[in-house]
Amino acid sequence: MTDDSTQEPTQAQALARRAARSFLADDDLTSAEQREVLELALVLKSDRHAEQPYAGPRSVAIIFDKPTLRTQVSFTTGVAELGGYPLMVDGSLARIGTRESVEDVARVLGRQVAAIVWRTFHQRDLEQMASFSGVPVVNALTDDFHPCQGLADLLTVAEHTGGLTARGPALAGRTFAYVGDGSNNMAHSYLLAGALAGMDVHIGCPPEYAPRADILARAEAIAAETGAAVAVHHDARHAVAGADAVATDTWVSMGQESEAALREAPFVPFRLDQDLLDVADPSAVVLHCLPAYRGKEISAEVLDGPRAVVWDEAENRLHAQKAVLTFLARRSLADAADAADAADAAAGATVAGARGPGLEEEP
Repeated sequence: MTDDSTQEPTQAQALARRAARSFLADDDLTSAEQREVLELALVLKSDRHAEQPYAGPRSVAIIFDKPTLRTQVSFTTGVAELGGYPLMVDGSLARIGTRESVEDVARVLGRQVAAIVWRTFHQRDLEQMASFSGVPVVNALTDDFHPCQGLADLLTVAEHTGGLTARGPALAGRTFAYVGDGSNNMAHSYLLAGALAGMDVHIGCPPEYAPRADILARAEAIAAETGAAVAVHHDARHAVAGADAVATDTWVSMGQESEAALREAPFVPFRLDQDLLDVADPSAVVLHCLPAYRGKEISAEVLDGPRAVVWDEAENRLHAQKAVLTFLARRSLADAADAADAADAAAGATVAGARGPGLEEEP
């Protein structure tokens, strides 16, 4: 009797495993796909059990290498509401990349779970996980990007500034301003996600904390296609002027705690207080991905004021992430089926060729 667990995968199975779609950075979605995900998020917000892609339940591995509150709550709740089982993996115990390689962990997880969600440090590790796992991998935060937060923030802006557009880029015609550390993951995600959504994105930051040049170039290329514009300002008031939404983030990201004293002085002119908010559109909303430090990057008056939508924003992590998980599950199944069909067709052609010209298969 053959032990199936020791058999090599067929060509069709191997191709199907490689076909999984992942969400590692904001521009892993096209502008049209981003709209599709946001529309689905609105559906799932109105009916939290409308989609059940993980019914079974199928497991989703959720790995944390960094501190978490909103990410843990929203992904565990979301996977359960999608009919699945949220399999929590303690990064301090798994020690991925130290105790064993990312590639080996990916191979182990990919054979047992339907998707992998990872909150970690290095973008390259996440990319390796996606390359070797064969299942969708979702970026729950890296040092470079925070794309799930970007989607949640777009959803929040849509809800508070007139909804999604009727067609085309999801938030075309609106202006989004971010002030603070322009080199961090939130600034990078706002550039890419905002440009995909057709928004004008203004980053206000000290010159020494500007966005990475390659990511800014990616955003500019996207903006040229969606009719948006991106700009980096070193004057906070120029960045915020006339904006429909204004966001900020902590000046000291995770892993930078030893730099706290050095980093504060350059950012003080970029604090989001009432004087700065007054430069934005009179109906502009305020976002912060949290945790927030009142009196540092944002004043208590603004964070706790009537124009802040941070609690809606925090809730929208749930709905946006459920939407992207559902999107990836749908696309991965379709892509895997196409890959398997292609492999089967290739195998059939090989068999036919082996029979030689002029020979037909017996009925």
